[in-house]
Amino acid sequence: MSKSIYIYGFHSIESLLNTNPESILKVYIQNGRKDIRVIKINDTLSDLKIPFSGLDKNELDRIAKGEVHQGVISEVILPPLLTEDALLSSIEKLPTNPLILILDSIQDPRNLGACLRSANAAGVSHVIINKDGSAPINALVHKTSAGAINSLQIFHVTNLSRTIKSIQEKGIWVIGLDGDSSSKIYDVKLSDPTAIVMGTEGKGIRQLIKKTCDQLVTIPMSGNIESLNVSVATGIALFESKRQRESS
Repeated sequence: MSKSIYIYGFHSIESLLNTNPESILKVYIQNGRKDIRVIKINDTLSDLKIPFSGLDKNELDRIAKGEVHQGVISEVILPPLLTEDALLSSIEKLPTNPLILILDSIQDPRNLGACLRSANAAGVSHVIINKDGSAPINALVHKTSAGAINSLQIFHVTNLSRTIKSIQEKGIWVIGLDGDSSSKIYDVKLSDPTAIVMGTEGKGIRQLIKKTCDQLVTIPMSGNIESLNVSVATGIALFESKRQRESS
Protein backbone atom coordinates (compact mmCIF):
# COMPACT_ATOMS: atom_id res chain seq x y z
CA MET A 1 0.00 0.00 0.00
CA SER A 2 1.34 3.43 -0.94
CA LYS A 3 2.25 5.87 1.83
CA SER A 4 0.86 9.38 2.09
CA ILE A 5 2.55 12.51 3.43
CA TYR A 6 1.63 16.14 4.02
CA ILE A 7 3.22 18.91 1.99
CA TYR A 8 2.97 22.57 2.87
CA GLY A 9 2.84 25.95 1.21
CA PHE A 10 1.48 27.44 -1.99
CA HIS A 11 4.51 26.79 -4.19
CA SER A 12 4.67 23.05 -3.43
CA ILE A 13 0.96 22.52 -3.96
CA GLU A 14 0.69 24.73 -7.06
CA SER A 15 3.64 22.86 -8.58
CA LEU A 16 1.96 19.52 -7.92
CA LEU A 17 -1.34 20.73 -9.36
CA ASN A 18 0.52 21.58 -12.57
CA THR A 19 2.60 18.41 -12.81
CA ASN A 20 0.94 15.55 -10.96
CA PRO A 21 -2.53 16.43 -9.62
CA GLU A 22 -3.57 12.76 -9.43
CA SER A 23 -1.17 12.30 -6.51
CA ILE A 24 -3.15 14.76 -4.34
CA LEU A 25 -5.60 13.08 -1.97
CA LYS A 26 -6.99 16.18 -0.25
CA VAL A 27 -6.15 19.84 0.40
CA TYR A 28 -6.74 21.71 3.65
CA ILE A 29 -7.06 25.51 3.54
CA GLN A 30 -7.09 27.88 6.48
CA ASN A 31 -10.56 29.09 7.38
CA GLY A 32 -11.20 32.70 6.51
CA ARG A 33 -8.63 32.91 3.69
CA LYS A 34 -10.21 34.64 0.70
CA ASP A 35 -7.19 36.12 -1.06
CA ILE A 36 -6.63 35.70 -4.79
CA ARG A 37 -4.10 32.88 -4.43
CA VAL A 38 -6.50 30.81 -2.30
CA ILE A 39 -9.39 31.49 -4.67
CA LYS A 40 -7.27 30.35 -7.61
CA ILE A 41 -6.32 27.10 -5.83
CA ASN A 42 -9.97 26.50 -4.87
CA ASP A 43 -11.03 26.91 -8.50
CA THR A 44 -8.30 24.55 -9.71
CA LEU A 45 -9.20 21.93 -7.11
CA SER A 46 -12.86 22.17 -8.08
CA ASP A 47 -12.05 21.80 -11.78
CA LEU A 48 -9.90 18.74 -11.07
CA LYS A 49 -12.46 17.31 -8.62
CA ILE A 50 -9.86 17.12 -5.84
CA PRO A 51 -11.50 17.28 -2.39
CA PHE A 52 -10.64 20.22 -0.14
CA SER A 53 -11.91 21.63 3.13
CA GLY A 54 -11.25 24.40 5.63
CA LEU A 55 -9.37 24.02 8.91
CA ASP A 56 -8.52 26.43 11.70
CA LYS A 57 -4.94 27.71 11.83
CA ASN A 58 -4.25 25.80 15.06
CA GLU A 59 -5.17 22.52 13.39
CA LEU A 60 -2.99 23.32 10.37
CA ASP A 61 -0.12 24.15 12.74
CA ARG A 62 -0.59 20.77 14.41
CA ILE A 63 -0.45 18.89 11.09
CA ALA A 64 2.55 20.89 9.86
CA LYS A 65 4.53 20.23 13.06
CA GLY A 66 6.40 23.52 12.92
CA GLU A 67 6.76 23.77 9.14
CA VAL A 68 5.67 27.02 7.45
CA HIS A 69 2.40 26.11 5.74
CA GLN A 70 1.08 29.53 4.54
CA GLY A 71 -2.45 28.39 5.36
CA VAL A 72 -2.53 25.50 2.89
CA ILE A 73 -1.61 21.82 3.38
CA SER A 74 -2.07 18.89 1.03
CA GLU A 75 -2.12 15.17 1.71
CA VAL A 76 -0.20 13.54 -1.12
CA ILE A 77 0.32 9.92 -2.02
CA LEU A 78 3.94 8.92 -2.49
CA PRO A 79 4.84 6.73 -5.45
CA PRO A 80 5.85 3.21 -4.49
CA LEU A 81 9.60 2.65 -4.22
CA LEU A 82 10.40 -0.17 -6.60
CA THR A 83 12.67 -3.16 -5.94
CA GLU A 84 15.81 -4.48 -7.62
CA ASP A 85 13.77 -7.22 -9.32
CA ALA A 86 11.44 -4.57 -10.73
CA LEU A 87 14.48 -2.61 -11.92
CA LEU A 88 15.94 -5.52 -13.86
CA SER A 89 12.56 -6.25 -15.41
CA SER A 90 12.18 -2.59 -16.34
CA ILE A 91 15.64 -2.41 -17.90
CA GLU A 92 14.53 -5.00 -20.44
CA LYS A 93 11.99 -2.44 -21.66
CA LEU A 94 14.23 0.62 -21.52
CA PRO A 95 14.13 3.27 -24.23
CA THR A 96 16.82 3.11 -26.91
CA ASN A 97 19.24 5.39 -25.14
CA PRO A 98 18.51 5.50 -21.40
CA LEU A 99 20.03 7.87 -18.85
CA ILE A 100 20.06 6.45 -15.32
CA LEU A 101 20.96 8.24 -12.09
CA ILE A 102 22.47 6.22 -9.23
CA LEU A 103 22.64 7.90 -5.80
CA ASP A 104 25.06 6.35 -3.32
CA SER A 105 24.12 7.17 0.28
CA ILE A 106 22.75 10.69 -0.16
CA GLN A 107 21.83 11.44 3.44
CA ASP A 108 20.57 15.02 3.32
CA PRO A 109 16.89 15.06 2.29
CA ARG A 110 17.23 18.48 0.64
CA ASN A 111 20.10 17.26 -1.50
CA LEU A 112 18.18 14.10 -2.36
CA GLY A 113 15.14 16.12 -3.39
CA ALA A 114 17.25 18.50 -5.48
CA CYS A 115 18.93 15.55 -7.23
CA LEU A 116 15.52 14.11 -8.08
CA ARG A 117 14.36 17.46 -9.43
CA SER A 118 17.39 17.63 -11.74
CA ALA A 119 16.84 14.01 -12.77
CA ASN A 120 13.30 14.76 -13.87
CA ALA A 121 14.34 17.90 -15.74
CA ALA A 122 17.17 16.08 -17.54
CA GLY A 123 15.01 13.21 -18.74
CA VAL A 124 16.39 10.46 -16.49
CA SER A 125 14.50 7.19 -16.99
CA HIS A 126 15.45 5.48 -13.70
CA VAL A 127 16.77 6.62 -10.32
CA ILE A 128 18.49 4.00 -8.18
CA ILE A 129 19.01 4.62 -4.45
CA ASN A 130 20.66 2.30 -1.95
CA LYS A 131 18.20 1.32 0.76
CA ASP A 132 20.58 1.60 3.72
CA GLY A 133 22.42 4.84 4.33
CA SER A 134 20.21 7.12 2.24
CA ALA A 135 17.69 9.71 3.38
CA PRO A 136 14.10 8.43 3.47
CA ILE A 137 11.63 9.73 0.93
CA ASN A 138 9.62 12.16 3.07
CA ALA A 139 7.81 15.50 2.89
CA LEU A 140 11.07 17.49 2.80
CA VAL A 141 12.39 15.42 -0.12
CA HIS A 142 9.06 15.86 -1.88
CA LYS A 143 9.10 19.63 -1.36
CA THR A 144 12.70 20.04 -2.53
CA SER A 145 12.05 17.91 -5.59
CA ALA A 146 9.14 20.20 -6.53
CA GLY A 147 7.00 17.08 -6.90
CA ALA A 148 9.42 15.39 -9.31
CA ILE A 149 9.36 12.17 -7.27
CA ASN A 150 5.84 11.53 -8.52
CA SER A 151 7.08 11.57 -12.12
CA LEU A 152 10.15 9.34 -11.70
CA GLN A 153 10.74 5.62 -11.44
CA ILE A 154 12.69 5.32 -8.18
CA PHE A 155 14.25 2.01 -7.18
CA HIS A 156 15.42 1.13 -3.65
CA VAL A 157 18.09 -1.58 -3.68
CA THR A 158 19.91 -3.35 -0.87
CA ASN A 159 23.14 -4.11 -2.74
CA LEU A 160 24.16 -1.20 -4.95
CA SER A 161 27.32 -2.85 -6.27
CA ARG A 162 25.39 -5.92 -7.42
CA THR A 163 22.75 -3.72 -9.02
CA ILE A 164 25.40 -1.78 -10.94
CA LYS A 165 26.88 -5.04 -12.25
CA SER A 166 23.40 -6.13 -13.36
CA ILE A 167 22.80 -2.98 -15.40
CA GLN A 168 26.31 -3.20 -16.88
CA GLU A 169 25.34 -6.61 -18.21
CA LYS A 170 22.52 -4.85 -20.07
CA GLY A 171 25.04 -2.73 -21.98
CA ILE A 172 24.84 0.41 -19.86
CA TRP A 173 28.11 2.30 -19.26
CA VAL A 174 28.45 3.31 -15.60
CA ILE A 175 30.29 6.56 -14.85
CA GLY A 176 31.08 7.69 -11.31
CA LEU A 177 31.77 11.29 -10.28
CA ASP A 178 35.02 11.42 -8.31
CA GLY A 179 37.05 14.51 -7.45
CA ASP A 180 40.34 12.61 -7.64
CA SER A 181 39.86 11.43 -11.22
CA SER A 182 42.09 12.84 -13.95
CA SER A 183 39.34 12.46 -16.59
CA LYS A 184 37.03 15.43 -17.09
CA ILE A 185 33.32 14.86 -17.52
CA TYR A 186 33.31 17.06 -20.64
CA ASP A 187 35.81 14.73 -22.34
CA VAL A 188 33.79 11.51 -22.02
CA LYS A 189 30.91 10.33 -24.16
CA LEU A 190 27.62 10.55 -22.30
CA SER A 191 25.30 10.20 -25.27
CA ASP A 192 25.27 6.37 -25.22
CA PRO A 193 23.23 4.35 -22.68
CA THR A 194 24.70 5.70 -19.45
CA ALA A 195 24.30 5.51 -15.69
CA ILE A 196 25.81 8.34 -13.63
CA VAL A 197 26.77 7.61 -10.03
CA MET A 198 26.82 10.37 -7.43
CA GLY A 199 28.20 9.92 -3.92
CA THR A 200 27.39 11.19 -0.47
CA GLU A 201 28.13 14.68 0.77
CA GLY A 202 31.78 15.05 1.76
CA LYS A 203 32.95 11.47 1.26
CA GLY A 204 31.77 10.92 -2.29
CA ILE A 205 31.24 7.49 -3.80
CA ARG A 206 32.12 4.56 -1.55
CA GLN A 207 35.28 2.66 -2.48
CA LEU A 208 33.48 -0.53 -3.49
CA ILE A 209 31.16 1.42 -5.76
CA LYS A 210 34.13 3.22 -7.35
CA LYS A 211 35.68 -0.13 -8.22
CA THR A 212 32.41 -1.26 -9.82
CA CYS A 213 32.10 1.77 -12.12
CA ASP A 214 33.35 1.51 -15.69
CA GLN A 215 34.93 4.96 -15.51
CA LEU A 216 35.49 7.75 -13.00
CA VAL A 217 35.34 11.41 -14.02
CA THR A 218 35.55 14.79 -12.35
CA ILE A 219 33.97 18.20 -12.85
CA PRO A 220 36.86 20.64 -13.42
CA MET A 221 36.72 23.71 -11.20
CA SER A 222 38.53 27.00 -10.76
CA GLY A 223 39.05 28.83 -7.50
CA ASN A 224 39.87 27.31 -4.13
CA ILE A 225 36.71 25.27 -3.52
CA GLU A 226 37.51 21.56 -3.29
CA SER A 227 34.09 20.16 -4.14
CA LEU A 228 30.55 21.04 -5.19
CA ASN A 229 27.34 20.31 -3.37
CA VAL A 230 26.16 16.89 -4.57
CA SER A 231 22.90 18.24 -5.96
CA VAL A 232 24.75 20.91 -7.94
CA ALA A 233 27.23 18.34 -9.28
CA THR A 234 24.35 16.03 -10.19
CA GLY A 235 22.70 18.77 -12.23
CA ILE A 236 25.93 19.54 -14.07
CA ALA A 237 26.56 15.88 -14.91
CA LEU A 238 23.01 15.14 -16.04
CA PHE A 239 22.70 18.22 -18.20
CA GLU A 240 26.07 17.59 -19.82
CA SER A 241 24.67 14.21 -20.84
CA LYS A 242 21.47 15.89 -22.06
CA ARG A 243 23.52 18.44 -24.05
CA GLN A 244 25.55 15.70 -25.74
CA ARG A 245 22.44 13.70 -26.59
CA GLU A 246 20.69 16.66 -28.14
CA SER A 247 23.73 17.65 -30.21
CA SER A 248 24.64 14.17 -31.44
